[in-house]
Amino acid sequence: MRLVKEILEAKEPEVWSVSPDSTVYEALVLMEKRNIGAVVVLEGDRLVGILSERDYARNVLLKGKSSVRTPVRIIMNSEVVVVGPEQSVEECMELMTNRSIRHLPVMAGERLVGMISLRDVITAILSEQKITRK
Repeated sequence: MRLVKEILEAKEPEVWSVSPDSTVYEALVLMEKRNIGAVVVLEGDRLVGILSERDYARNVLLKGKSSVRTPVRIIMNSEVVVVGPEQSVEECMELMTNRSIRHLPVMAGERLVGMISLRDVITAILSEQKITRK
């Protein structure tokens, strides 16, 4: 059974973040530059939210708001679902499926240590299935 920490070991260690006072536009520029679909929102070192492309589409674009003037805190999801490094990939898949989310920040206690995506989880599951079949 694969664990979240194994996914993190294979990933780039950087977790991209914005502050709640950043504009949605600044967050989108970062997501485009880093080719990612979500960023964590940090106040200092404290995780206070997550912002995804879906949040932008539903809460800015469709509501006619300005991404240049709207602060992240207005549209971020502040009820962040997190996992720990010792959780299984299968648990993550179940969480992501049941909650309809695509990104999970990884916390070791109060410290943010990474972020995994649905793609990371699927890749890990498929990789394990290949190993099991051999």
